[in-house]
Amino acid sequence: MANDSVIAPEAAKDIDDAYGWYEGQRPGLGEEFLGCVDAVIQAIGRMPELYSKVHKEYRRALVRRFPYAIFYEHIAETVMVYCVFHTSRNPQRWRRRLP
Repeated sequence: MANDSVIAPEAAKDIDDAYGWYEGQRPGLGEEFLGCVDAVIQAIGRMPELYSKVHKEYRRALVRRFPYAIFYEHIAETVMVYCVFHTSRNPQRWRRRLP
C-alpha cells in the first residue's frame, strides 16, 4: 500500500540546490540526481518502515549513487520528508530541521 508523500519546502530547496550544483558539474547529472531522489521517495512511500530510525521517530534513507540522505517521518498514511542532506555535513544541521 502506497503512502502519500509530502515534501517540506526546505527539503524541496535542498533538492533544487543539489540539482543546480550537479547540473553545473555536468549537463544531465542533475537529472540523474533527481531520478535517484525520486526513486528513494517512491520506495519510502511503498515501505516507510523499511529504513532505520536515526533520531527519535525520524528515519533515514540513502540516495543511490549520490552522497545524500533523505530524512523523513511516517505518520499514519503520510510520509513527511523534512530534508535531503549531503552526508558529509554536520549531523547537527539536519537534526535542527526536524520538528
